[in-house]
Amino acid sequence: MSDVRELLDQAVVMPVIVIERREDAVPLARALVAGGIRVLEVTLRTPAALDAVRAIAAEVPEAVVGVGTLLNAAQVADVCAAGARFAVSPGWSASVADAVRDQGLPWLPGVMTPSDVMTTNDKGFRALKLFPAEQAGGIAMLRALAGPFPDIVFCPTGGITAATAGAYLALANVACVGGSWLTPAAKVAAGDWSGITELARAAVALQP
Repeated sequence: MSDVRELLDQAVVMPVIVIERREDAVPLARALVAGGIRVLEVTLRTPAALDAVRAIAAEVPEAVVGVGTLLNAAQVADVCAAGARFAVSPGWSASVADAVRDQGLPWLPGVMTPSDVMTTNDKGFRALKLFPAEQAGGIAMLRALAGPFPDIVFCPTGGITAATAGAYLALANVACVGGSWLTPAAKVAAGDWSGITELARAAVALQP
């Protein structure tokens, strides 16, 4: 996918995935895809992250695998080489913006304030990650941002749960939500792939 908005429109819920062991990557991705979740964000928080992206890109073609927690421009070439098809960051960086544009990598930068939205909008980014969503004001903040920024869509992430995701998704300026509840560490460690598939199916059902 070359356009991040197209990506978000297909995501509904984007799982924020922390993979500690490379061998969990493929069965986890297959479990999510089986439940209807295809857009997968593997966070760059562990040593196994890039290997996990490589494995998913090679072995689970139905998945659209990307990376999260992209923090600097030096990481961009590595994540592209690993097969990432998009990237997500917790904030804005001009150097990262330049690097992803050079590589043609769809990027979802993070914002928290109206000033952040103005900065990213000025640089041509119309799809943004509100992070951390709950701490930034959650649903009330998104409603407030809709007035001055009617052309911006958000993927709020941070503190969102299965119980609250539906209320976020009901907002006109929310394209999808990000959440870690789809891949709880205990289920991943136990290899409970059927349990993760059920969580994915429940997440897909949240779509308005």
